Amino acid sequence: MGRVADNAADAELLDKAGRGDEAAFLLIYERHRTPVFRFAYRLLGSVPLAEDVTHDCFLSLIRRPHGYQPDRASLRTYLCAAARNLALKQMGRHRLETAVDEPPERRDDDRGADPLGRCLEGELAEGVRRAVSELPPLQREAVILFEYLEMSLAEVAETLGVDVGTIKSRLHRGRERLRRTLAPRLAEMSVSRAAERRA
Repeated sequence: MGRVADNAADAELLDKAGRGDEAAFLLIYERHRTPVFRFAYRLLGSVPLAEDVTHDCFLSLIRRPHGYQPDRASLRTYLCAAARNLALKQMGRHRLETAVDEPPERRDDDRGADPLGRCLEGELAEGVRRAVSELPPLQREAVILFEYLEMSLAEVAETLGVDVGTIKSRLHRGRERLRRTLAPRLAEMSVSRAAERRA
């Protein structure tokens, strides 16, 4: 299905859900819960708060199904914009600055990989998460939507309510900051791997 057809299908499901069709709501929820939760988690750095935001986001959607306009944006974009507003309220209440919980992403237990390699990759992943969480909020949300949720520039702009040029600028500044933050760690890991290979 193309994007227009996807939007129309979501709008139809949402209309049914608004009239009490539980199966239609569950289908929407299953289709869009993960990206909304991940976005909220990466903004807030807390699983419980991200779950609250996700729950409130879908509750709001079902209460006001006609707030979504399929000719303007995808339902994922609409939900992420709603999640962003809810997350900003949470941030105002809790003043979270860094991620504390482990993200609830499945990790494959690759027993064939060398333990040092797994350890270093785990450290790098944690370092990246920390670096992203320390970006200024406007850069952080642009990076999360574009890099992690793989939204187009236009979708990110729609979600955040700004123009594409602004998004490009925030992404550029965010990536540069990440590069500066992570460069020393990457160099250190490269030295560790080289030492392990020589041993």
